[in-house]
Amino acid sequence: MATGARTNAESVSSTVPEPLGRLGPLTDVVIERIRVSDDVAASKFGTDSPIEDPVREEQVLQQVRRQADAAGVDPDAAVAFFRDQITASKVVQKGLFARWTAHPEEAPTTRPDLGQIREQLDQLTTDLLQELKNTEELRDKPVACTVQLALATGSGAVRERLDTLHRQALRVATQSVCRSNEPTGQR
Repeated sequence: MATGARTNAESVSSTVPEPLGRLGPLTDVVIERIRVSDDVAASKFGTDSPIEDPVREEQVLQQVRRQADAAGVDPDAAVAFFRDQITASKVVQKGLFARWTAHPEEAPTTRPDLGQIREQLDQLTTDLLQELKNTEELRDKPVACTVQLALATGSGAVRERLDTLHRQALRVATQSVCRSNEPTGQR
């Protein structure tokens, strides 16, 4: 499912420039993680595996907190960012479940291995934490960050030919990229 979509996107990627702006590399990895959500949905569709798994989500966020601390990334900011990644994944999964239920002929015919998908997600977590570290200074400047994020997400969405569902997930996934000047509790 997502593999075929990725192949098409890769052929587009060779002729279309990288996402614009200093947040382009971060946005690239976010989009890659969103695309993996297609495989997560395909692995769960038609099974008893729920989209919502609060216990697993909490385990992932605690692991992110430890990895962020070790990588020199603000653990609270990393957890907020990854909470958005999890929410974005659920947006994709719910959207695809609805699409496949309404149009069974579009449903996946194979079920990807969730264990392999989780290995992929673990690597993407490492990559995303590195990009959060690389962009820390920019993300602390709300106006500059907002402009750079708009450039990166807009160009990335076009470059990767994201449909409405995946663009919605990208908006959700990038909500916590730019830090505001307000204390955390007042956002």
